[in-house]
Formats: sequence, C-alpha cells, structure tokens
Amino acid sequence: MTDLDWSIDSYDYELPQELIAQNPVLPRDSSRLMVVESLTYRHCIFRDLPDLLQPEDLLVLNNTRVIPARLYGQKMSGAHVEILLLKPITSDSWLALVKPGKRFITGTRIEFEPNSSFACDYKLQATVLATDRETGGRVLKFDLPPGVDLINLLDKFGHIPLPPYVTDSQALTEQYQTVYSKVAGAIAAPTAGLHFTDELLEKLEQRNIGQAFITLHVGIGTFRPVEVKDITTHNIHSEWVEVSSLTVDKINETKAKGGRIIAVGTTVVRAIEAAVLANDNYGSYQSLIRPFCDYTDIFIYPGYKWRVVEGLITNFHLPRSSLLMLVSAMIGRKRLLSLYNEAITQQYRFYSFGDAMLILPSARIN
Repeated sequence: MTDLDWSIDSYDYELPQELIAQNPVLPRDSSRLMVVESLTYRHCIFRDLPDLLQPEDLLVLNNTRVIPARLYGQKMSGAHVEILLLKPITSDSWLALVKPGKRFITGTRIEFEPNSSFACDYKLQATVLATDRETGGRVLKFDLPPGVDLINLLDKFGHIPLPPYVTDSQALTEQYQTVYSKVAGAIAAPTAGLHFTDELLEKLEQRNIGQAFITLHVGIGTFRPVEVKDITTHNIHSEWVEVSSLTVDKINETKAKGGRIIAVGTTVVRAIEAAVLANDNYGSYQSLIRPFCDYTDIFIYPGYKWRVVEGLITNFHLPRSSLLMLVSAMIGRKRLLSLYNEAITQQYRFYSFGDAMLILPSARIN
C-alpha cells in the first residue's frame, strides 16, 4: 500500500465515448467476460461461467428489483420538475433528489404526471417538507388514498431511472432488471447480475454450483462519485440490506465443504462483508457471518481485510467511483487499471449495459 492507493486522482482513466454501452446484448449471457486469475487473465463469454467455477462454489446474488423511481411533474406555478426517489422515510414520505433543486423550498406543492402506459384519473401530489443536508435532496410528503403505499402507484406514475450515461437506449424496462429480481426497492440495477439467464442459472445448478440471495436496495450511495482528495474520508450514503438466515447457512455450509464464496456484484460484496462486520466488535477480522437486516454505509477500498467474499463477478466501473475502489481492494489498484486498459484495447463494453469481469479467488490479494 502507498499513499497513491488512497488518492482520488489515482482512480482515473480515459474511456472512449463509444465504449459506453447504450443497450444490453441479446441474449444476456452472450456478453464478454474477462477472467482474472492469480497471474494471468483471459477472454471468455459469460455463458462459459459454469466451466470457470468449481462444483461446491456458491454464487451470492442480489435479488433487489428496480422501482420506477423517476417522476415528472410540475409545481403550482406551472414549472416542470423531475424527482428521483431515494428511500422511504414513512409510508407517505420519501427522500428524493429534485431538479431544478434550488427552488424546491419547504411548502412547495408538486403534481405528478401519469406515464404514457396508463390512463389514470387519480392526481398524485406531494409537498416539500424539508431539505436533507447529506444528499442535497428533499423530503416529500405524498397525498395518498387511505391504505395505499406510494410504491404501489409507481407503475402508473414512475419511470425506470436509467443511469445518466445511458443517453441513447432502446432497452426495454425488463432488460434493466435481473431475471431473479424479486424485492422492489432499488433505484439502480445490480448490473453484474444482468448477464444471467434462467438457462445459465440452471446449468450452474446442474454443475453443483450453488446459489444464494441477499437484498441490497441500490441507492445513491452506490453510484454517487467520490469527491474528496483522500478517499479514506469519503462517506457512503447508507443503503438497506438483508442477509437472511438461509443465505448465512448456505455460506457457512459452502465454506465447511471447501467451496468458495463468489459475489455477483459489488452490492453483494458490501452486504456480506457488512453482515460480518456487524458481528465483529473487536476488530478480530473473524469470518463469522450472522443474519443481518439494517442499513449499511460500508466503504471498501485498498487495505481492506477480506472476511468472507473470495471471488467477484463485476462490470467495468466509472473512473473515480467507490466501485472501482472496492474492486481495487480485491486485486490491487495498479493491476485493475492495467486490466481496464486491456479491456479498452480489446473494445470491451463498459458500465451498466456493458461486459463483465470474473475475479477468481486465486487473484484476491489478501
């Protein structure tokens, strides 16, 4: 470790604009896969995954489902507005990012437009209650019919919030969901999981490669950029996590049999490692994992001592992002940036709809 590993400027790289994937490939598992081993790497296709892992390995996946969290509407003055729901506070109040933000003062009233997929005679309205200093967002109180939760109205009023770098996409809404998405609550997809098909999951099971699920509702903490010079001073906004007793049992059984824990995506890494840290009150670096259900703001960067996760499937991430730092903690910053340069040379597709990387346990540095 050197000071460079904790400097934000050390996580920059140049990416040609044309390598930012605007649409997913079809079928999902035909995306490219860079396989990283102890000293080497090779180029494969994602559908090769069953042959790249070992029987008794356990894939841990995030079953969160993206909600239609982007709403469009207007203030009583007629000015058009856009909001991105971040997380619920009460049954009728949500924290949200707002555009344009400066004029969203306390007491502002907003009426939202139904999306074009539904005919709706119901008027959805909200009032700004407060400003949130941590996110720069607003707390909105929605006028809801008795017994109705806002999340039940989002199909009629909301839109799936594709990332800002996806500017010219013809992707269908369901293509920004994993095939195993189940628990609604995320505002962005756990994109490493987008490469899986039902058929691939079945082939993995036939190879005796296990599957377990956590839920982490991807929020602003996952994708908000790191803006401090010293990355160790960066604070991640908390996100809701559940690691069930069933998943904990599968992890412990896998380790007892000599199998390996492979996280599908950085959100799974954070969920599993947060569940361990919640039970590690004395800094003993134990690998004891117990069920966990709470918010987490865990930030993993070089120098992190791994507890449970041994391998990782992940997409190619934005420069200067906390996700790039997490992957650097697993294989080293210099090596990761070298692999990214190779991916650019080989014309890999980057970011949410892009290609993937498999980091095998032999490549993990601690």
